[in-house]
Amino acid sequence: MTPLSRALLWLNRIRMESTKLIKTVVAALEEIKAYDIEVFEVSGITALFDYIIIASADSNRQTRALANNVQEKIKAAGGRVYSQEGEQSGEWLLVDLGDAIVHIMLPAVRDYYNLEALWDEAKTVIDTAN
Repeated sequence: MTPLSRALLWLNRIRMESTKLIKTVVAALEEIKAYDIEVFEVSGITALFDYIIIASADSNRQTRALANNVQEKIKAAGGRVYSQEGEQSGEWLLVDLGDAIVHIMLPAVRDYYNLEALWDEAKTVIDTAN
Protein backbone atom coordinates (compact mmCIF):
# COMPACT_ATOMS: atom_id res chain seq x y z
CA MET A 1 0.00 0.00 0.00
CA THR A 2 1.39 3.38 -0.97
CA PRO A 3 1.74 6.23 1.53
CA LEU A 4 -0.96 8.11 -0.36
CA SER A 5 -3.37 5.17 -0.06
CA ARG A 6 -2.67 4.90 3.67
CA ALA A 7 -3.28 8.63 4.10
CA LEU A 8 -6.57 8.45 2.20
CA LEU A 9 -7.75 5.50 4.31
CA TRP A 10 -6.82 7.41 7.44
CA LEU A 11 -8.73 10.49 6.24
CA ASN A 12 -11.79 8.38 5.44
CA ARG A 13 -11.67 6.87 8.93
CA ILE A 14 -11.53 10.34 10.47
CA ARG A 15 -14.45 11.49 8.30
CA MET A 16 -16.53 8.50 9.42
CA GLU A 17 -15.67 9.29 13.03
CA SER A 18 -16.78 12.89 12.45
CA THR A 19 -20.03 11.64 10.92
CA LYS A 20 -20.63 9.45 13.97
CA LEU A 21 -19.85 12.40 16.24
CA ILE A 22 -22.32 14.66 14.45
CA LYS A 23 -25.04 12.00 14.40
CA THR A 24 -24.53 11.33 18.11
CA VAL A 25 -24.73 15.02 19.00
CA VAL A 26 -27.84 15.67 16.88
CA ALA A 27 -29.59 12.59 18.31
CA ALA A 28 -28.73 13.71 21.86
CA LEU A 29 -30.13 17.18 21.15
CA GLU A 30 -33.30 15.84 19.56
CA GLU A 31 -33.82 13.44 22.47
CA ILE A 32 -34.23 16.39 24.88
CA LYS A 33 -36.31 18.39 22.36
CA ALA A 34 -33.80 20.94 21.11
CA TYR A 35 -35.01 22.74 18.00
CA ASP A 36 -33.63 24.78 15.10
CA ILE A 37 -30.57 22.52 15.03
CA GLU A 38 -27.97 23.56 12.48
CA VAL A 39 -24.66 21.88 11.69
CA PHE A 40 -21.97 23.78 9.79
CA GLU A 41 -18.78 22.31 8.36
CA VAL A 42 -16.13 24.95 8.99
CA SER A 43 -12.94 22.97 8.33
CA GLY A 44 -12.18 25.17 5.31
CA ILE A 45 -12.56 28.35 7.38
CA THR A 46 -10.75 27.54 10.64
CA ALA A 47 -8.19 25.00 11.76
CA LEU A 48 -9.55 24.94 15.32
CA PHE A 49 -12.46 22.56 14.70
CA ASP A 50 -14.38 20.99 11.83
CA TYR A 51 -18.02 21.49 12.82
CA ILE A 52 -20.21 23.94 14.66
CA ILE A 53 -23.56 22.72 15.92
CA ILE A 54 -26.11 25.31 17.05
CA ALA A 55 -29.38 24.45 18.78
CA SER A 56 -32.12 26.31 20.61
CA ALA A 57 -33.83 25.47 23.89
CA ASP A 58 -36.80 26.95 25.72
CA SER A 59 -35.30 27.42 29.19
CA ASN A 60 -32.06 27.54 31.18
CA ARG A 61 -32.95 24.16 32.64
CA GLN A 62 -33.34 22.69 29.15
CA THR A 63 -30.02 24.12 27.92
CA ARG A 64 -28.27 22.44 30.86
CA ALA A 65 -30.10 19.16 30.28
CA LEU A 66 -29.19 19.25 26.58
CA ALA A 67 -25.50 19.91 27.31
CA ASN A 68 -25.41 17.11 29.87
CA ASN A 69 -27.13 14.71 27.46
CA VAL A 70 -24.67 15.56 24.68
CA GLN A 71 -21.77 14.88 27.03
CA GLU A 72 -23.21 11.57 28.24
CA LYS A 73 -23.96 10.31 24.72
CA ILE A 74 -20.54 11.32 23.38
CA LYS A 75 -18.76 9.59 26.25
CA ALA A 76 -20.93 6.48 25.82
CA ALA A 77 -20.03 6.41 22.11
CA GLY A 78 -16.32 6.50 22.97
CA GLY A 79 -15.81 10.21 22.29
CA ARG A 80 -14.16 12.84 24.44
CA VAL A 81 -15.59 16.01 25.94
CA TYR A 82 -12.88 18.63 26.39
CA SER A 83 -14.86 21.28 28.26
CA GLN A 84 -18.19 22.95 28.85
CA GLU A 85 -18.81 26.64 29.38
CA GLY A 86 -21.82 28.72 30.41
CA GLU A 87 -23.51 26.38 32.85
CA GLN A 88 -23.79 29.06 35.51
CA SER A 89 -26.19 31.29 33.55
CA GLY A 90 -27.62 28.59 31.31
CA GLU A 91 -28.51 31.05 28.55
CA TRP A 92 -25.73 29.87 26.21
CA LEU A 93 -23.86 26.65 26.81
CA LEU A 94 -20.85 25.61 24.79
CA VAL A 95 -19.65 22.01 24.70
CA ASP A 96 -16.18 21.47 23.23
CA LEU A 97 -15.83 18.06 21.60
CA GLY A 98 -12.54 18.80 19.86
CA ASP A 99 -13.63 18.31 16.24
CA ALA A 100 -17.00 19.94 16.96
CA ILE A 101 -18.23 22.81 19.08
CA VAL A 102 -21.85 22.65 20.27
CA HIS A 103 -23.71 25.88 21.08
CA ILE A 104 -27.00 25.48 22.95
CA MET A 105 -28.76 28.80 23.29
CA LEU A 106 -31.98 30.45 24.34
CA PRO A 107 -33.73 31.98 21.30
CA ALA A 108 -33.16 35.60 22.38
CA VAL A 109 -29.44 34.99 22.89
CA ARG A 110 -29.20 33.13 19.60
CA ASP A 111 -30.92 35.98 17.75
CA TYR A 112 -28.69 38.57 19.39
CA TYR A 113 -25.35 36.89 18.64
CA ASN A 114 -26.44 35.45 15.28
CA LEU A 115 -23.62 32.90 15.00
CA GLU A 116 -25.05 31.67 11.71
CA ALA A 117 -24.10 35.00 10.11
CA LEU A 118 -20.54 34.72 11.46
CA TRP A 119 -20.14 31.35 9.73
CA ASP A 120 -22.11 32.16 6.57
CA GLU A 121 -19.22 30.93 4.39
CA ALA A 122 -19.52 27.47 5.97
CA LYS A 123 -21.24 24.53 4.33
CA THR A 124 -24.53 23.70 6.06
CA VAL A 125 -24.64 20.00 6.79
CA ILE A 126 -27.93 19.85 8.73
CA ASP A 127 -30.57 22.56 9.06
CA THR A 128 -33.76 21.84 10.99
CA ALA A 129 -34.41 25.58 11.43
CA ASN A 130 -36.27 25.85 8.12
